[in-house]
Amino acid sequence: MSRQLEVGERIVRIEALHGGSTAEMRRLTVGTRDGGTRDLVLRTYVDPYYLERAEDSLIREVGALTLLAGSEVPAPGLVAVDPTAAQCEYPSLLMTHLAGGTVFDDEGLETRVPLLARQLVAIHALRPVERPREYVALTTADTVVVPGGADAVAWAAAIDVIRRPAPPYEGRFLHRDFQPGNVLFDVLPARSAGARLTGVVDWAATSWGPADLDVAHCSTNLALLHGPEWGQRFAEAYEEAGGVLAAAASERLYWRVRSPLAFSEEVELVARAWRETGRAELTTRVVAERLDAYVTALMEALG
Repeated sequence: MSRQLEVGERIVRIEALHGGSTAEMRRLTVGTRDGGTRDLVLRTYVDPYYLERAEDSLIREVGALTLLAGSEVPAPGLVAVDPTAAQCEYPSLLMTHLAGGTVFDDEGLETRVPLLARQLVAIHALRPVERPREYVALTTADTVVVPGGADAVAWAAAIDVIRRPAPPYEGRFLHRDFQPGNVLFDVLPARSAGARLTGVVDWAATSWGPADLDVAHCSTNLALLHGPEWGQRFAEAYEEAGGVLAAAASERLYWRVRSPLAFSEEVELVARAWRETGRAELTTRVVAERLDAYVTALMEALG
């Protein structure tokens, strides 16, 4: 860190940031020579599982942040990176700090969903000179975990959908983890209707693939956080904002069900993470029930 500070600067405060699952995040407050402060964010990979993948993740995130610099997408600025832990104890990335915070409340959702959709359309409009890696499917038909008490017929049909070959698609630059936990808003909880989107973070999974994948991922998060109807609402908002999804219903269904089927493998983990944000009512059972309702709704609407 000392190599990245200006002469006369020093770190005066370190704050752990919560919500991330792959790396430790810290907000570093730096005292400047004129008596003021500025903030930086340090991402550090320490978990053995993610440590093995840290170099690749950091290189991809650096590429994304470099591409996003000067674009209309509000993303952190790259300060420094050590993907192989040559200077640091662990592989690390240092970036600028963005104003705002994540919002998981139901209040003000009607306002935030169109903002999320417009931002995702802007991300998909980016045209990098060098494409990131091709997308990686996050589940297979054989690894899906059907929740207890779920609609067995709907789930069996959904699983059969992803047994088919992937339909053709027009590639887009994907965030690949675009969801409320990675989007910042400048808003007070009591005034959620006045939300302003201030940033998009965590670009380590950027890839190239169909816009439908990013839409499906955010839709599933919204469906589990706020109710199944919000999954479909986000897809509608995306198109209202000018985004283009697969034309055929069968193609839309293929991409759309991939995300909730992937979530089936980590319901308990997802529910626990959201409870830590203050959503105490999102027990594993509640999230599993919403997942079942969302998969069933997708099969009824597009199947």
